[in-house]
Amino acid sequence: MGSDRGLLQRLNIGGRQFEPVIWYRHTCLRQLYFLISVVWLSSATGGFDGSMMNGLQSLSYWENYFHNPSPATLGLMNAIVPAGNFAINFFVPYLADGIGRKNTLIIGLLVLFVGIGLQTGATNMGMFIASRFIGGVGASMGTGPYLISELAHPQHRPTVTAIYKTTYYIGAIIAAWATYGTLYIQSEWSWRLPSALQYVTPVLQFVLIWWVPESPRYLIRKDRPDEARAILAKYHGPASGPEFVQAEFDEIWKTSQLERQFARKGWRELWSTKGNRHRFLICIALGIFANTAGNAILSYYLHQVLDSIGISSQKDQLRINGILNIYNWVIALTMAFMLDKVGRRYLFLTSVGGMLFTFIGWTAFSAVYAENQSSSAAKGVLACIFIYQAFYDVAWSGLYQAYAVEILPYPIRARGLAVVVLCAYAAVFFANYVNPVGLARAGWKYYILYDCWLVVIWVSLYFLLVETKNTPLEEIAKYFDGENALVGGGVEMTKKERELVSVKEGLEHVEELEEV
Repeated sequence: MGSDRGLLQRLNIGGRQFEPVIWYRHTCLRQLYFLISVVWLSSATGGFDGSMMNGLQSLSYWENYFHNPSPATLGLMNAIVPAGNFAINFFVPYLADGIGRKNTLIIGLLVLFVGIGLQTGATNMGMFIASRFIGGVGASMGTGPYLISELAHPQHRPTVTAIYKTTYYIGAIIAAWATYGTLYIQSEWSWRLPSALQYVTPVLQFVLIWWVPESPRYLIRKDRPDEARAILAKYHGPASGPEFVQAEFDEIWKTSQLERQFARKGWRELWSTKGNRHRFLICIALGIFANTAGNAILSYYLHQVLDSIGISSQKDQLRINGILNIYNWVIALTMAFMLDKVGRRYLFLTSVGGMLFTFIGWTAFSAVYAENQSSSAAKGVLACIFIYQAFYDVAWSGLYQAYAVEILPYPIRARGLAVVVLCAYAAVFFANYVNPVGLARAGWKYYILYDCWLVVIWVSLYFLLVETKNTPLEEIAKYFDGENALVGGGVEMTKKERELVSVKEGLEHVEELEEV
């Protein structure tokens, strides 16, 4: 999050310039990012599930216990998690803005514990599917992206928020190698034990979450400014100084006042202005594209893909799953540190362009293998899988939720991110239900749909995305709203800030006349 102070850009907070800081040299920031790492565990829990389901489908004891599920049943089993996410996600913004980001996350953990317990003890496919629905409900209440973005030091916010999604692969790595290890258990515990191990990250998170501070922006909106200032002073102040804390607090507080005065209420606010409509379209696109770009095939149906190119050994499939997740995490984590150096648009467009050309190669090698079972073609498919994942990790593994959070101002941040997540879950449900059927019926020809869809994704992102690198959270609104941006605390007032000042001055003048 910064290594050489001389190479780091100065910070602009509220129109004032401040020296950059190197996080690991300051106790306050080391403490803050340790606490934020507790929030990262929500994403790791999701990664455990996806990788575990890939692994379980390679275990003969799991297949035999559930009587070799059909492609349609496999689709429902994996799609039911996003269905659970979707069912509750309309209510998550109200909880996050009402009882707080942290309390919402805690409630989600309690629900998740119930789902994991039922999955571990499942006696039939119906119970297994129901448990995954409940787990999906709990997982969808993880408010990590906006809690992280609202707690982090402004200099480190993009990277720290992007790292959240990359920890998906930490959970996936644990699950992949856990299922590889349980391959040697000659009983139904070969699949029950990985299910039980899902408790590891959420239990650890539940134990530590009580020490994580609440969002200062939430506290200000709840008329608790002293608590908000204390958090900023404790975790940002020792590194950047009291003047920095004051400027940061002023910008958040004044922006909050503008939002209270001018922002509309409810879901309609998401499309009430030109700038918000632009944000709304980006949120929809990010949610859908992140989970329909071909990645769902590898996240949940790697078993079937490897079977289709002659790699059917349980050990080989589990090894590939484990290695692929380590590989993904290293690349995704590296890219999280590149956001303010390279920029968001460049990363997204490079990612999708690379995925497109790699998927075309994947399709071609798969067609050759289907024709003559060539071992070279099989190796070509395997190489394309790794190259495709590298390009996916360039942007989508860490950036898409981080980008959505930063373009959304506080009044619509929870609802806007809910739109991203709802679209993502709807896309995952569709992809997870359709992919096994498509692969079973169309084989390699099914990949042609993704080749065409990736072209649509690239063109859409080219026209939609706005570059936001090296910009404080509150000030990103100016890229979308221009003079109408609800941004306070700067040297030069925006149009809305001038309007608010005029209203206050008018009221003060009226009060003076009444006194006379």
